[in-house]
Amino acid sequence: MYSYKDLGLVNTKDLFAKAMKGKYAIPAYNFNNMEQMQAIIQACVETKSPVILQVSKGARAYADKYILRNMARGAVEYAHELGCDIPIVLHLDHGPNFEVAKDCIDNGFSSVMIDGSSLPYEENIAVTKKVVEYAHSQKDYVTVEAELGVLAGVEDEVASAESHYTKPEEVVDFTSKTGCDSLAISIGTSHGRCKFTPEQCTRSPDGVLIPPPLAFDVLEAIEKQLPGFPIVLHGSSSVPMEYVRIIEQFGGKIPDSVGIPEEQLRKASKSAVCKINIDSDGRLAMTAAIRKFFAEHPDKFDPREYLGPAREELKKMYMHKNIDVLGSAGHALD
Repeated sequence: MYSYKDLGLVNTKDLFAKAMKGKYAIPAYNFNNMEQMQAIIQACVETKSPVILQVSKGARAYADKYILRNMARGAVEYAHELGCDIPIVLHLDHGPNFEVAKDCIDNGFSSVMIDGSSLPYEENIAVTKKVVEYAHSQKDYVTVEAELGVLAGVEDEVASAESHYTKPEEVVDFTSKTGCDSLAISIGTSHGRCKFTPEQCTRSPDGVLIPPPLAFDVLEAIEKQLPGFPIVLHGSSSVPMEYVRIIEQFGGKIPDSVGIPEEQLRKASKSAVCKINIDSDGRLAMTAAIRKFFAEHPDKFDPREYLGPAREELKKMYMHKNIDVLGSAGHALD
């Protein structure tokens, strides 16, 4: 058994309370390797932003849970070395069952998500409550995120052909019966880099897909039902077209990519939404930088030479998110 406090981590409870009071959202960035972790910590130290390091079930399988635990410890020490002891959360993203959530808690995660959103309502309540009871029973309180409503799209093992908006009339019953600390809702965000079909969108004069707006009326109805309760948005990458174009310029094929407009994320971050998940944008930034590097330097083969520029591009993108989109910059020491 490892406590997250022994690793220097924090849970989300106080961070979310401060974010809602300050009208900003905490960035939740997924990572799988050292370069991604370094970029996240560099960006958040330089912008003085709190951060949630997210690990999916797939990331645990790829990087190994023991390595990830020590990478989180290293992230805390790295931030200190860089000059700012920013609050860092290690969070399980889309935990598929109680066993995985428990294993993460036992291995130093400070926050876990249990995703029972694809289950029947009562089964979602049951599995969420089981995780909450275990997490809250720890000597050092581990926070739990639950999900109600279904997001479309594909991300690692999480996939759904269509979305179902969260029903505002269910949220009080669900949170009171489960005891969860935050609630991921569905208001039109979507996993992956193709968040909508072309038929759901309009096109700009230069052919770029323009997605339908988020259902802010659903968000507002949920806020009325759960005043002051932390809300989370998944599937919130913006899918920057400059990265898509670079990838396609240098041999990639990812047509009809479309994300969530940043102005809509800015609006959401000023509401009860206090955590916004971003994964696909990081993948696109790294892939664009690596493809461009190899096209310009076909003789290179040292991983440090191509992962270095990828890390720098990732850092630049995350700094932009913290400062210009989520509003989390400057709040690390609140």
